[in-house]
Amino acid sequence: MNRRWASLLAYLVAIPVAIAFVFPYAWMFSGAFRRTRDVLSDPLRLWPEQFDLSFLADIGRIGGVPLASYFLNSVLFTLGATVVGTVAAALGAYALVRRPDLPGFRLIRGGFMLTVMYPYMLLVIPVYIVMHTLGLLGSALGIVLFLSLGPLQFFLFEQFFRAIPKEVIEAATIDGASEFQVLFRIVLPMAMPVTATVSLIAFLLNWAQWLPVLVISRGPETYTLPVALLSLNTELGASFQGIMALAVITTLPPAIVFLIAQKRVMQGMAQGAVKG
Repeated sequence: MNRRWASLLAYLVAIPVAIAFVFPYAWMFSGAFRRTRDVLSDPLRLWPEQFDLSFLADIGRIGGVPLASYFLNSVLFTLGATVVGTVAAALGAYALVRRPDLPGFRLIRGGFMLTVMYPYMLLVIPVYIVMHTLGLLGSALGIVLFLSLGPLQFFLFEQFFRAIPKEVIEAATIDGASEFQVLFRIVLPMAMPVTATVSLIAFLLNWAQWLPVLVISRGPETYTLPVALLSLNTELGASFQGIMALAVITTLPPAIVFLIAQKRVMQGMAQGAVKG
């Protein structure tokens, strides 16, 4: 009986909280089909007075570039940065755990810790100078490399690798396995849950990034959906319907990915935290 009352109480609390979280997204979706004057006159209304499709003209081409180009850039840059960042974080974390005594490794770890606390806005000038020096301004490679930086992903891998029993690695070394064989045949197969979690987290974080793309790009040809969303709000005015429609398009892919993989993300985060 107590369990039933506890479940009922949990639902009574969860339902209003869920509505509070879903309402802004539903309002944003509805706003794409409502005229600006209708929204201002009745802002809390969810069902449009009439379905106005004028937003299609606003987001069909932004800055002379088709919307499909922004979407394709978002997909390619996010996937590329996720793959590169996950591989680099796994290799770096494994090297740091295996040989923490090597010169500079502690400094590297401190640098990763510093980047967690460092605001993105303060990185604008250093990132621009580095990319200019490397000749990567305006290139897709420069955007992917910068988005690949992931201190959170690095620490998740590091905590997991520290929890692996040393006896497992020592036994493989005694059997004649090289460092690469230990990593790819023993350690990484054990780290598949964390690898999947890190990849999902990297995807969700990279999809939403707009500042690195805006700094490194030289034109709308390399803009992503979040940057295109900013472009709709100009000094000449803002297209309310276009902003709402593009906001829905921009947030829908990561929302779907998270809903599908949310259990994996939470389990992997908890696993890394507990084992660390």
